[in-house]
Amino acid sequence: MLSKEEAQKLRQEFWTAFGKSFPRKWVLYNTKIKDFSFKFHAESKKAMVSVDLEMKDQDLQELYYNKFWSLEDQLKELWGSLEKSPTFELENGKIISRFWIELSEVSIYDKQSWQTIYEFFYDKMDALERFFFDYEEFIKDV
Repeated sequence: MLSKEEAQKLRQEFWTAFGKSFPRKWVLYNTKIKDFSFKFHAESKKAMVSVDLEMKDQDLQELYYNKFWSLEDQLKELWGSLEKSPTFELENGKIISRFWIELSEVSIYDKQSWQTIYEFFYDKMDALERFFFDYEEFIKDV
């Protein structure tokens, strides 16, 4: 079992190594849609790439959720299977809408799975960004 400090150090080392292995400016928060972002997640049992909608206006969030989901077939062509939730609860209790794809049986705390996670992150986020740029005007037209 890792101490809190050891876990924090490994997480920091993981993200630093990812940035060095795949030096690239990702879209992430720069979608030009307020509170509509792409995220990388790495945990003790899985890794995930997600689209998070965190609008304060729930009606607007629902509109973006439905608009994005209307492109389900096109997104599945790039990502394969994916999960979605209009009411995803974060650890802090905040409710957001989320689309995601995950890779199981990997861990941010196991250096032997890092390369697998990095390649998953790169492949899935790159596909998501290409998808977003192809459909950006459609998505933004809410």
